[in-house]
Amino acid sequence: MGMLCAVSFNRYGRLYYLDPGDLRPAVGDRVLVPTDDGPEVAECVWAPQWVSEDTDGFPRLVGLAGDEDLRRDDLMRQRKAEAKVAAKRLIRDHGLPMKVVAVDHVLEPAGTGGRTTIYFTAPHRVDFRSLVRDLGATLRCRVELRQLSARDSARVQGGIGSCGRDLCCATFLTDFEPVTIRMAKDQDLPLNPLRISGACGRLMCCLKYEHPLYAEGGRYPTPGQRVDTPQGPARVVSRHQPSETVAVRRLSDGSAARCALSDVCGSRRAFDGR
Repeated sequence: MGMLCAVSFNRYGRLYYLDPGDLRPAVGDRVLVPTDDGPEVAECVWAPQWVSEDTDGFPRLVGLAGDEDLRRDDLMRQRKAEAKVAAKRLIRDHGLPMKVVAVDHVLEPAGTGGRTTIYFTAPHRVDFRSLVRDLGATLRCRVELRQLSARDSARVQGGIGSCGRDLCCATFLTDFEPVTIRMAKDQDLPLNPLRISGACGRLMCCLKYEHPLYAEGGRYPTPGQRVDTPQGPARVVSRHQPSETVAVRRLSDGSAARCALSDVCGSRRAFDGR
C-alpha cells in the first residue's frame, strides 16, 4: 500500500502515475517528472491518494517546478512549435508525401541547441536525407525523423473514440496486441469496417482486451434457442455478456423481456421459426 498521483505533459494527454514521495502537489500544480533526458515539467491532474497496490516500482516525483523550470519548459515548447512550422514548410518544398504528427525537443544544459525529433506518417518509406540536412541548418540543432505506424500516430495525436471517451491508446494502453476479425464475431458485432475500426483505421483495440469476457459465450444460450424463464417459455433474441443477461421474447404473448443468465434454463431445441 502506498500513495500515487497522476500527471500529464499535455492537457488531456496520456496520464503517468508516480510516487509523490514527501510531496503533496494539488491538482494543477506543475511538478518535475524524471525522464531519460532529465527532469521535465508536467501538470498534476490527480492529487496524491492512498492506493491498495504496491507502489515500489513506480518512479518518484523529483520535486515542484520552480520559475527556472517553467522558463525552460516554455522555451522547449517554443522550440517545438518552431520546428513543426519549419518541418511542414520544408516537406512542402521538397514535395515529400509526409505528414508531421508530433515534435519533441530536448534542450542542452545551457538552454540552447539540443535535439529535435520529428514524428511523421507516410504511405510508404520516404528518402528524407536532404530534408534532414535542411532542417538541421534551419533549426540549428540535431534533427531526427521517425516514421510512425497508423496506431502509433493515433496514440501520439490522441482523440475521441466511437464510445465518446479518450482513445485507449492515448490514455492507458501501453502495448498494441494483435486484433482479429474473429474477436468482433465473438462479440456479435456487425462486420462493418466503419463500426469496428478505431481512429487509426485499424480494428479497435478494445476488441482485444474485452474478448476474454465474450469468450465465455458457451455459458449463454444462442439466439433462437428455446429457454425456460421465471415468466414462462421464451426464445432468445440476444445476449449481453457484460451484464450477464439474456434478451428473450415470450412464447405466450410475444412480449420482450430481459432475464438474468442465472434465471434462464436452456433447451437444446434449435429455432424452427414457429
